[in-house]
Amino acid sequence: MHLPYIFKTLGLEIDEKVLPSISNEVLKAVVAQFNADQLLTEHPQEFSKAVEQKQVAQQEAERSKFVVMKAEQERRAAIIRAEGESESAKLISDATAAARMGLIELRRIEASREVAATLAKTPHMAYLPKQGNMLLGLNATR
Repeated sequence: MHLPYIFKTLGLEIDEKVLPSISNEVLKAVVAQFNADQLLTEHPQEFSKAVEQKQVAQQEAERSKFVVMKAEQERRAAIIRAEGESESAKLISDATAAARMGLIELRRIEASREVAATLAKTPHMAYLPKQGNMLLGLNATR
């Protein structure tokens, strides 16, 4: 019922004519609930709390960035370590393939030397193989 009157009186500029005065009245009503001493003492506490919360939030953000950076560095280190181990395994595989039986024969000789050194330290033990070959399983034809 009042809508046509409001529209004729204020027109389309209702937000420019009415809202500023309403917001001023609401502000005055809220401020009137407090006395001047309360406004001066409570405001700094709220302000200090807001500043502290902002600082805590910034520290949390920095901590989160650090955790993400650390995880990324650990991931990169794991990748580099895995690549190194893969390269090492490939080199060993290539060397074994190139040396073929030579590497196996070398390992047999090294094992025979270790056994001989251990037996040499034992005073009451002697080892005599059946075939007469003292080098523990090496072909005599080579």
